[in-house]
Amino acid sequence: MRHVIALDVGGTGMKAALVGTRGELLHRARRATGREHGPDAVVEHILGFAAELRAYGEERYGQPASAAGVAVPGIVDAERGIAAYSANLGWRDLPLRDLLAARLGGVPVALGHDVRTGGLAEGRIGAGQGADRFLFVPLGTGIAGAIGIDGRVEAGAHGFAGEIGHIVVRPGGAPCPCGQTGCLERYASAAAVTEAWAAASGDPGADAADCAKAVDAGDTSATAVWQRAVDALADGLVTALTLLDPRTIIIGGGLAEAGETLFTPLRDAVRRRVTFQKLPSIVPAALGDTAGCLGAGLLAWDLLNSTDRTEVAP
Repeated sequence: MRHVIALDVGGTGMKAALVGTRGELLHRARRATGREHGPDAVVEHILGFAAELRAYGEERYGQPASAAGVAVPGIVDAERGIAAYSANLGWRDLPLRDLLAARLGGVPVALGHDVRTGGLAEGRIGAGQGADRFLFVPLGTGIAGAIGIDGRVEAGAHGFAGEIGHIVVRPGGAPCPCGQTGCLERYASAAAVTEAWAAASGDPGADAADCAKAVDAGDTSATAVWQRAVDALADGLVTALTLLDPRTIIIGGGLAEAGETLFTPLRDAVRRRVTFQKLPSIVPAALGDTAGCLGAGLLAWDLLNSTDRTEVAP
């Protein structure tokens, strides 16, 4: 059975899969990145994990993987196959595509940014399926974005397209590690809601999920914290939709797990803010934590398909 290797590398763990020709997950596995042992150990863990998957696929399906796709955090030069920088994993200018290709016997390898890769999967086979233009926004420790156009995700001239978390929504507000003040992710990320609710509730162990539960229970302090985050998010999304005119906005990440506790007030807040803009559909992500692996698999199949077309071209 023809298949590809898909790897989704995170700050602490790696998710992997063997993906079939129709995008189905044939086999799934997880490993720790081992970042406590330094960047060289992380790279070796990635390469070793990929080699294990190749061996499993060859034994289980009668042939080695035809290609591999890998999604990584940080700054990524997908065209050159370089993982340029990751604060969490400690690498700089890592030629990860070439290293993986060598470990996997020379098969084609595609490298992608983790959020854009997850967005590719959500847009093509998940919540944005059928939308020619979409914006994928995961709300986690920070806020990022993936701009979907006709089945692909736009990286930008320098690989920074979609960084919606650093739209300034509160000028002169909270300082952000990026160097600006008032960035969206300082107000509407899961980490920001956790920080605000811990302070408001007086419970240093409280998190964003606890805040959502308190909102559902009618707690006025929680509702105030939640609404501030929703209003900031709506401001950021309206800026984005004014620039990009997406047909669908897909919201993922930890904060989206609150379901309609988030989506009902968010849709209302965006609707109140639009004037001439067309209101997009605002929907929850559908693929959960499999999005990165599925997207990496799509990158691998896309690479194979483009290679196949090149080989048969006159």
